Order: sequence, then C-alpha cells, then structure tokens
Amino acid sequence: MVRNIGSIVALALTILALLYMSFQSDETVDLSHYSTSGLDLNYTVSKETDNKLLVSDSNSKEQIFTSHLGKSFVGFKEALAFRESGGNYFSVNTFGYLGKYQFGPGTLRLIGIKNPQKFLNDPELQEKAFIANAARNKWILRRDIKNFVGKRINGIIVTESGILAAAHLAGPGSVKNYLRSYGLDNFADGYGTTICEYMKRFSGYDTTFVKPDKKAKAI
Repeated sequence: MVRNIGSIVALALTILALLYMSFQSDETVDLSHYSTSGLDLNYTVSKETDNKLLVSDSNSKEQIFTSHLGKSFVGFKEALAFRESGGNYFSVNTFGYLGKYQFGPGTLRLIGIKNPQKFLNDPELQEKAFIANAARNKWILRRDIKNFVGKRINGIIVTESGILAAAHLAGPGSVKNYLRSYGLDNFADGYGTTICEYMKRFSGYDTTFVKPDKKAKAI
C-alpha cells in the first residue's frame, strides 16, 4: 500500500515538473515568414456618396455613381443614360423614345439611322448614335457655348456639358432659345423635365471628347 502511494506521488511530481518546465521555456515562434510587407491592407471605405455603387430610386430616378467615373465624359454619358432610361438599351418610353439614351425617330434620321427597331436591338449603334448626336449638337450650339459658358442663368452656372445634356433632352433649337432668353424660355418635355433641370444636373462634366461636326452620322 505504501509502495503504491509512493508511486502515485512520484508520478504526480514528475507531471508537475514537466508542466513547470514547459511554461518556463524561452523558445519563441518565428513569424517572420508571415510578414504583410508589400500588401495593400487599406480597407477604409469613404463615407462620401461619390464612392458608392450605382443605386436607383425608381420614383425619382436619383442616382449615385462610382467615383472612378467622376466628371469624365464616360461619367457624363452614363449619368445621362441613367436619367433617361435607367441605362437600359432596350427601353421604350410611353412617347416612343428608344434605347439607353431615349432617341426619337426624327433625331435618329438626322444622324443616319432609318431603322428604329434595328437601333433598339444594337447597343453598339446606340453608343455611336449618342456620340454623333452630341457632335452635331455641339456644332449647332458652338457660338452659344462660346458666349454663355461661365454665365449664370436661373442661378445655375452654364457649362458645356449642361448645354449638351439639355440639347439631348430638348434639341439644340430649344437650348438656343433658353440661353438667348436668359432662361425665360424654359422648355419642358412630356414628363415635365426642363432645360434648367438638365443644365444643373449635368453641369461640369468634361465633354472635350466631343468634337463639333455638322454632318455627324452614326452610320
């Protein structure tokens, strides 16, 4: 009996000694090969609205765009497209305007497109149509761009991008009337959207990409 107790005590002391030695060990683990050097670990997300993804409010058509588009020409045309159709190439509104940028058949004929159905089913052609129409409008409004950019009308600074957006909405003739009447002749489309609204909404984009062209065609 005494011998068994002695064996148990010896075993317990041995275990305690081993545990003590393990806690007193000076050994350290080398973590150098887990270095994060050279990695981009910045996960800070800006609270500014310009850094948010595109979102849609189905009632007001308000929009927020990714910051990388900014005030570039691509940002301009995508913002305008979203306002016109939600960016939908196959959209047809209640007045029969077609596509991502909502072109009417008359405007399409001016830039060389005679088949509206083909136009509606061809996204690449729609992009070409937008450029051609903007170039044609810029040529028609070239003197007004020179004379009015930088001036304030209805409390809004006139910019070239605002003029081109308004011309897309209302046609270049209506924009001339608006500018030359200093905002008194403020055209509104069938949904009540005005030139003044487009002047404000699309102000300050870089539209130098668009070159004035009297005979601009999409085809």
